[in-house]
Amino acid sequence: MTDVTATVRPAGKPTAISGELAGDQAVDLIELLFFAYRDFTSDPDVILAQYGFGRAHHRVLHFVARNPGLTVADLLEILKITKQSLGRVLKQLIDSGFIEQRTGSEDRRQRLLYATNAGITLARRLAEPQSKRIRAALAGLPAGGRETVAQFLFGMVDAPGRSRAAALARMGRKP
Repeated sequence: MTDVTATVRPAGKPTAISGELAGDQAVDLIELLFFAYRDFTSDPDVILAQYGFGRAHHRVLHFVARNPGLTVADLLEILKITKQSLGRVLKQLIDSGFIEQRTGSEDRRQRLLYATNAGITLARRLAEPQSKRIRAALAGLPAGGRETVAQFLFGMVDAPGRSRAAALARMGRKP
């Protein structure tokens, strides 16, 4: 069997992406994003597997831990997933003791989400290798590199969601 990771495409050999995209530098960045995402998620995937969880659990726990009292409605909007998809993942996190759900004090229909101590611990365990990877990558950049990376990532977010993404990512604020 051919090891596609060990081979390099010979110069001039056509690819499935042709025409005006063939020489587009954006296609090269797409490929780099695939590799970066693969490696960025690999460490947390190992930790999540110990609990029978997946990346959806990671995303839910991340936003709940970073935003105590987040409503289910807001979480649905952030993640852009269906109520049914969130329901299954959220139930597993609640049943496992990582998230607790409370009724809103002003609106009893609201469901507010909080990470438990175990949830906060797990969220930190998941973020640690990713933070380490990001810090290492940023350390190799010239002065102002972090801001350039942040601007690039922000530019990748659809325009209608940028203000929310900026607020959630605490852009420009120290923790």
